[in-house]
Amino acid sequence: MNGFSPVLQPPYYAVIFTAQLVPDATGYDEMAAKMADLAAQQPGYLGVESARGDDGLGITVSYWVDEAALKNWKQVNAHLLAQELGKTRFYSHYTLRVAKVGRAYDGPEGR
Repeated sequence: MNGFSPVLQPPYYAVIFTAQLVPDATGYDEMAAKMADLAAQQPGYLGVESARGDDGLGITVSYWVDEAALKNWKQVNAHLLAQELGKTRFYSHYTLRVAKVGRAYDGPEGR
């Protein structure tokens, strides 16, 4: 789950999930790995980038070909269960944002 996703030709969608783990989030790493693997199997999935600090604050950005694909992912049964566990066991706070990517480049030489 670490590293850069390939830079793709826009437009596509980015789901930006920022979350603060609770101090004792036992089982979280296993669940997150399972969800990453499951997301990668979904139609319209393009990639993911994720980082988490020592303080438990993490940001995960997943990329999707269109809004329908990300809405379908939101409704996958195992993902629904993970969402509920996030709310009740793993996160003290989270924010989710969905954005349509209109421009993308990489670098340092990219513009």
